[in-house]
Amino acid sequence: MVERSKGFRSKTRKKLRKNVRERGMMPLSRIMREHSVGDRVAIVIDPSIHKGQPHPRFHGRTGKVIGKRGRAYIIEIYDGNKRKKIFARPEHLRVVQ
Repeated sequence: MVERSKGFRSKTRKKLRKNVRERGMMPLSRIMREHSVGDRVAIVIDPSIHKGQPHPRFHGRTGKVIGKRGRAYIIEIYDGNKRKKIFARPEHLRVVQ
């Protein structure tokens, strides 16, 4: 038997897939968007851009921006009672009202 691959994107066939009408380039406004400290953001991974992608287990989570590191933002989320820091680029973040 061949051993199964255990890569970063394993078991994400349905999660990291675009719908037919969402395929292609995303609007540039999503890449250029600036977030300020204290903003609430949702982590929605764009599967076509691999750089700055958070781990797929955090897809769909909501957190708070606590800082910036290079082009990426530091997002604080709670995983149960544990506080975690996620580093993600703005392509994978959406503002929550």
